Formats: sequence, structure tokens, C-alpha cells
Amino acid sequence: MPERRTVALVTLGCARNEVDSEELAGRLEADGWQLVEDAEDADVAVVNTCGFVEAAKKDSVDALLEANDLKGHGKTQAVVAVGCMAERYGKELAEALPEADGVLGFDDYADISGRLQTILSGGSVEAHTPRDRRKLLPISPAERQLAKADVALPGHADAAAPADLPEGVAPASGPRAPLRRRLGTNPVASVKLASGCDRRCSFCAIPSFRGSFISRRPSDVLGETRWLAEQGVKEVMLVSENNTSYGKDLGDIRLLETLLPELAAVDGIERVRVSYLQPAEMRPGLIDVLTSTEKIAPYFDLSFQHSAPGVLRAMRRFGDTDRFLELLDTIRSKAPQAGVRSNFIVGFPGETEADVAELERFLTGARLDAIGVFGYSDEEGTEAATYDAKLDQDVVDARLAHISRLAEELTSQRADERVGETVEVLVESLDEEEGPLGRAAHQAPETDGQIRLTGTAGGDALQVGRMVVAKVVGTEGVDLVAECLEEARR
Repeated sequence: MPERRTVALVTLGCARNEVDSEELAGRLEADGWQLVEDAEDADVAVVNTCGFVEAAKKDSVDALLEANDLKGHGKTQAVVAVGCMAERYGKELAEALPEADGVLGFDDYADISGRLQTILSGGSVEAHTPRDRRKLLPISPAERQLAKADVALPGHADAAAPADLPEGVAPASGPRAPLRRRLGTNPVASVKLASGCDRRCSFCAIPSFRGSFISRRPSDVLGETRWLAEQGVKEVMLVSENNTSYGKDLGDIRLLETLLPELAAVDGIERVRVSYLQPAEMRPGLIDVLTSTEKIAPYFDLSFQHSAPGVLRAMRRFGDTDRFLELLDTIRSKAPQAGVRSNFIVGFPGETEADVAELERFLTGARLDAIGVFGYSDEEGTEAATYDAKLDQDVVDARLAHISRLAEELTSQRADERVGETVEVLVESLDEEEGPLGRAAHQAPETDGQIRLTGTAGGDALQVGRMVVAKVVGTEGVDLVAECLEEARR
């Protein structure tokens, strides 16, 4: 029997990319490829790139160049770019980065195995030609489900799954669903709720290369969650470009409110988390479900971006400081310990000192658990890139530094407020120096800090994948220290 060809997947960017990488892994292993962890041990290194902002694009290029350096010094024969940056730039990226042996777009995912085989055999695969993916589906959301069969949508069903699948590879949600192969053993996994976005924020290029918003069927999401639970997953995080729009193309904008309790009831799942919520689309019923349903984390990843009305309107967004604070008051009146995080852009074209002061007023009153701050930069193809009144780079940098310092101070204060709280912590790792590490309901993976656990809870409660009850006794910046009291009982 010939030796199986090996492939390594290097993933950059957001949790949505991680799900896409696991779909590619499932497709490849089902077609006979052997997955390896390190690029240096693989015949071909597939880099799942991010194309969101300049820093992310630079990281993607660096990863491609790093993988290319392995060629000629070990097993690696080829380096292939996939993901958002490859989809967004295609042939332009291929010309600018000849070190990549292939630049493949979303349309290539269905035959990713064939594409890689061709490249390894010395053949060439034409670089992806970018196109505005917003134009591939009907404008009317109600018509998209019927039309999606002709459009490549990572994370959505597109063909019948093979009858015989390798162990650990399964249709994530039924007989006509994307294959999925977990690339790690962490007890937390993301589940794609939808893809694309219908919003037209003036600073964002994502809809142009991710396409229009389209929901996955509830049965698909449930099926994938059940499969993940069978793989040992304890927490699922629902991801998409805009989770608050879920169901609008299925005829029910409140579909998320009915789906969440069903996900929470999946045997083996201890926590369900919803990411990326639009403040302007928050509904009283959704807030109620997120704050009162057992196993649903009272966690609000709200995309505020700014709070000064003039800046928000220029961003083609809605709201203001007082309305945002009122939303947070409503959430905390129902769940005082609810976690809230958000990202903000400073230095947007036309932003004034008064606008910065208004943002400071919001941040000071919001009591956010985690804050991401970014300095504005033009993204080609966006409306904001055409705006006048651009600020000098030194002004943008100064405002970024100022708001970042304020954010660090405020999130540390918010962590201090949590001392004395009793929290449920999912144990995620056992560090040799720090001991058991995990996260509470108000902390999402990788972005919101973690909890270092002390004490014992009897038996093997402090093992990876266990949910324990702990009391917060100290802080380390945004991270918390908590004394373990007992294993959580359901």
C-alpha cells in the first residue's frame, strides 16, 4: 500500500476560520490524507489565512513565508494558501507571493484533496479569481436557502457524505453536511451558526469576500453539537459574522431564542456561548434566553465599535452612549454577573476630541469585562477608505494608546469587582507551573482572560473537561484566581 500523503493545517484569524480548517481536515482525511500537527512533518502545509485588517494580513503572509522556508529542508514540498485572504485577493496574492504553490478560494474547498494532489504532483492550479460574493445569492433573504446549493459556503452542506468515514471524522450534522475532523482535544469547540453578513459598515470588507448572510438549519447546528459532545466537547461557542440575524432567511428572526434551549439540552454539553451580537438587533426575548436558560452563558459579545453618534453614523451603524448604557443596564438587571465584551475603533475619519471624550464616557460607565481597541486604517474596497477628513497617523496612534491604557485600567477594575463571586469554571488545561486553568461564563476562549484555580474539590474534579464551582479570591490583571469549592452538579 502506498504511503499516505500528509498535510498540516495552519490556522490564523477568528473562530470561524478554525471551523473551516476542521471542515478541510475532515474532507482531506475522508479522502485518504494523513493529518499531522506540524508543517515540517507534512508533504503540504495549508495555511488558512485571515484577510480582515492589515496586521492580520501581515501575519498570514509571515505564516506562508515561514512554511515556505521548510521546503528543501525536510518533508514539506508545497505551501498552499486558503481562507479569507486567499479568497479576497486570489491572483493578486499569488503574483505578490510566488512562494505559495497555490492560492485557493472557497470554491475550491469541495475538491481540496484533488487540488492538493495536483500541486504535489507538479501540476498547477489556477489561482482563485476574486469576486464580490454578495452578488452570488439573492438580495431577498427568503430566497437564499433555495439558491445556496449553487454557491460554495464553508460550513454548509453541499453534497452527500461518503458512506465509510475514518474514525473521528463525521458529517457534522447529517447525511448532507460538511465533514469535520477535530484538530485538537480542547473541551471547547466552535459551531458555525451562519455565514456572511448583510450589514454595510463603512469600514468593513468582510461581506464582499464572505458573502450575504445565510443561516444554517437548526437541525444541522443541533446535529453538529451532538457529534461534538460525542467527541468530548463540553462547551460550544456559536460563531458567525452576526448571530443576532440568525433565522431571518429561514422565516423566523427569533429562531435563536428557540434553538438555544435545545442546544443546552444536548447530553454532555455543559455550556453554550453565543458570540458576536449586534447591539442594534438585540431583542428582549433574546436577552431573556441568554440570561435565564440553564447552561446558556449570560455572555454578551456586543459589537459597539464606538459610542459617539456622529462617528457611528459615519460607520453606518446605530446607537449612542446612553442607549448602549441602557442596554447594559437591562442585561445586568436580569443577570448581574453577566459578562460583556466589545471592540472599538479610534481615529475614524472625522473623529473629534469630543467624540473621543464621548467614547471615554461610555467605557467608564459600561463596566466591560474585555475591551479590544484598534486604530483605524483604510481597508481597500470599503466606503470609509473614500472618506475625507482622514486623521494624521500620529493622531490615530496617540488616541489608540490613550484609549488602550484606559481600557486596561477599566477591565482590571471590572476584574476586581468580581472578587467574592461564585462562578462555574470549565477546566481547560493543567499547567505545570500555574496548575489548573479554565474559564467562567463571562470569559470566552482566547479573548477574555482566564481563571487560575486553587484548592481541591475532591477526587479528580480538577481535570480537563470538568466543570467546577469556585469562589473568586483574587485578580491578575484581567485574569482571576479562584478557590475550587466542588464539582458542578447538574
